[in-house]
Amino acid sequence: MLKSLAIAFQMYSRIPIPAFEWDEKSMRYVMCYFPLIGCVIGGVECLWFWLSGLLHLPGLIYAAIAAVIPILITGGIHMDGYCDTVDALSSQQDRERRLEILKDSHAGAFAIIFAGVWFLLYYACWNSVTDWKILGAVCVGFVLSRALSALALASFRGARKKGMLQGFADAAKKKAVIITMLVYIVLCIAAMIVLAGWLGLIMIAAVGLVFLYYRLTAYKKFGGTTGDLAGWFLQLAELAVVLCSGIFYFIL
Repeated sequence: MLKSLAIAFQMYSRIPIPAFEWDEKSMRYVMCYFPLIGCVIGGVECLWFWLSGLLHLPGLIYAAIAAVIPILITGGIHMDGYCDTVDALSSQQDRERRLEILKDSHAGAFAIIFAGVWFLLYYACWNSVTDWKILGAVCVGFVLSRALSALALASFRGARKKGMLQGFADAAKKKAVIITMLVYIVLCIAAMIVLAGWLGLIMIAAVGLVFLYYRLTAYKKFGGTTGDLAGWFLQLAELAVVLCSGIFYFIL
């Protein structure tokens, strides 16, 4: 189990972890630990919120660092998937060509444009996170997005027979992953409601809509999910959470 935990952090974060060999037995439960990376990101965000308040830093500086913390911890692996998927969807090509674009290591114009849009919105909305309870709900969103991503891995059809994501899916104990993710999801929903009340409910609904959009897009445009699509979903889900916070802030 500790080996599976270490592999999850090696794969999906840049946190220094002792190297372990990726064997089939250890790979079975890797996704069960994937949401814990969200816990680490949330913890660092809370620490930064406290420190910036202690130092009386300007809100713009706080928001800028808060916006890049998830990227720094994950190494941008999910943003890479977001950019590749945006390029594929914007190409207006057939399914096979879209899958080829996902594997292309070069960033197209649409990837750069929409990455800029994502960061601009994400940064702007972090300015609205000025309360510990709302911050807590946003941080729980890092766990929820990863739990839903892992749930999709275990339950969605794969677009390819080969590939890193499919390798994880084939090695995973799908029933164990699904049950574990459902537990994570229930706990996250409860925590977001307790922390942020009706705003928490709105955040949950927003992530749910993004998850539905992910499923529909993956099946219709690609024939199933891939690692890049999983990253695209995760980035959209995390953006949806802070957007809800931002809308709430500006309305009031």
